[in-house]
Amino acid sequence: MTALTLRADQAGERADAFLARSVPGLTRSGAQKLLERGGVLLNGAPARKNDRLVPGDALVVSLPDPEPVDVRPQAIPLDVVYEDGDVIVVNKPVGMVVHPAPGHPDGTLVNALLYHCGKSLSGINGALRPGIVHRIDRDTSGLIIAAKNDRAHLALAAQLQDHSLARTYEAVAVGGFREDRGTVDAPIGRHPVDRKKMAIDRRSGREAVTHWSVLARYPGCTHLECRLETGRTHQIRVHLASIGHPLLGDTVYGAKKAVPGLAGQCLHARRLRFVHPATGQPVELECPLPGWFQEVLDSLGESV
Repeated sequence: MTALTLRADQAGERADAFLARSVPGLTRSGAQKLLERGGVLLNGAPARKNDRLVPGDALVVSLPDPEPVDVRPQAIPLDVVYEDGDVIVVNKPVGMVVHPAPGHPDGTLVNALLYHCGKSLSGINGALRPGIVHRIDRDTSGLIIAAKNDRAHLALAAQLQDHSLARTYEAVAVGGFREDRGTVDAPIGRHPVDRKKMAIDRRSGREAVTHWSVLARYPGCTHLECRLETGRTHQIRVHLASIGHPLLGDTVYGAKKAVPGLAGQCLHARRLRFVHPATGQPVELECPLPGWFQEVLDSLGESV
């Protein structure tokens, strides 16, 4: 069992909602089951899922031991950018799925990490996502960090929440931008009809903020740098599409016709900055643009 001590920071929030927001990998339904089993103490007494919290309330959460991992390790080459006893940062290639899911039972980053790291991965996100702190889409390349123990995982997850774990992407968007930089501040939630997609949801979506700046302009397209202030699913793709500039090659949020020679959206996680969970020192990492991305830029002609 892993015991965590958390302190409520919002007045009136339900205990199950707070736990789902605060514990990495814990869903709302998972939080409710944990509460029903007596796995959470609120100020020393068993908590109920509908208990309303006030700032300063102390919750002690006893997480069950992770389930045995039934995902098989696979000797898939990894481009390791940084590694120590607590974390590993990988430059994920385009086309690689992060964790097993229906339709992708193996060949994932998790399969590769299990082979590379052995049992040295955190168990907080469950049997199918050991070590995974955040994810990037299959057709997005670039830097992704994984934790080798629960302590590191919790520390990195806290940095995701307070935005001190900074991620910067490069992208090619369709169309021209008049301004040199800007911000999209629009909440994101599940699409009301297509549940596989995300959408701007100003009523019940979660806060989402993306800062963008122009790196170069080309006929019909713009090379952008995008800095995430939050980390919602498909955030950059949804935000840029919402302002009329979907990513080049994004057949989900942009044109339905694929771009020849491009596997998916033109998006690369270029830079990563975090505070090391053990040393407290800042770590800043960068990986170059992959060849396929540079080929896209070259195909666009001279910048204007």
